[in-house]
Amino acid sequence: QVHLVESGGGLVQAGASLRLSCAASARPFTAYAMAWFRQTPGKEREFVATINQGGGSTLYADSVKGRFTISRDNAKNTVYLQMNSLKPEDTAVYTCAGGVSAQTMAEMYAYWGQGTQVTVSS
Repeated sequence: QVHLVESGGGLVQAGASLRLSCAASARPFTAYAMAWFRQTPGKEREFVATINQGGGSTLYADSVKGRFTISRDNAKNTVYLQMNSLKPEDTAVYTCAGGVSAQTMAEMYAYWGQGTQVTVSS
C-alpha cells in the first residue's frame, strides 16, 4: 500500500505562487510515476502534470504549461508542484497520484492522496 500526503495549499491572490508537496510512503519511490490532478465541485477530475520515475520526462495540461512545474526528489520520496502566476481558474483541490507510468488519464493511477485546497482570489 502506498500512502500519499499533500501539503502546501492555501489562499493566495492572483499572480502569486504556491508550491505543493506530496510525500509518499512508497518503497521504492522510484518505482512510481507521479502526477497531480485537480478538481472543483461539479466538475470532473482534471489532469495537471505528470513526471516519470527518474524525473527526466514531464507532461503538462495546456492550461498550466509555462506556469506550473512538476519535480521530484527521489531521496526524499516527495513530488512537488510549483505553481506560478496563479489565476482564479486554478482554484481547486489538488491531489497527487502514483502509478506505473506517466499518463494523463486518472484511471492509470492506483494510488491517491487526500488532496489540498488551493484558492486563488481575483
